[in-house]
Amino acid sequence: MSVLQTLQDRSNNTCELCTSTDNLKQYTIPPSLNENVANDVLVCGTCLSQINGDSDMDANHWRCLNDSMWSEHIAVQIMAWRMLQRLRNEGWPKDLLDMMYLDEEAMALARATGEHEDEANKVIHRDVNGVILQAGDSVVLIKDLKVKGSSMVAKQGTAVRNIRLDHENDKYIEGKVGAQQIVIITDYVKKM
Repeated sequence: MSVLQTLQDRSNNTCELCTSTDNLKQYTIPPSLNENVANDVLVCGTCLSQINGDSDMDANHWRCLNDSMWSEHIAVQIMAWRMLQRLRNEGWPKDLLDMMYLDEEAMALARATGEHEDEANKVIHRDVNGVILQAGDSVVLIKDLKVKGSSMVAKQGTAVRNIRLDHENDKYIEGKVGAQQIVIITDYVKKM
């Protein structure tokens, strides 16, 4: 059974965040690189566009988190926590965050994208052209790069998909080149 089918079965073909049945898609929560049931949630198009920042946050849409934050699935809890963090200035999300509990491992993953940071304190990754990079983006190398600790050279034009961000240093991202996971300096990539 595929990951998508498993997600559809566990959610009864509804969005795991808002219970909508329209335009459902599998979403891998960053910084995860592998699609699997523990790292993925089934979300509707409305939730996905707001999660990705493609549309403005609609605070009223996210009142559904009052229910989904109690899901038995850790990935759903993590996404609920992240969305509540984005909305924390609205007032009511703060009350829900105060009630919510995540164990240490889940909390570390939830905080990995920096949703809980104030905008002024967030580490922002930018490519060579100044475009903001997000976890899960795809980038292209703009020059040949020697990979430290190996004889491998990552060639100019190589696509690196589903990147992860270093949340302590705005110059470092991680991604797979071939089968090898490497750290790349943002000065040598451009967003696809």
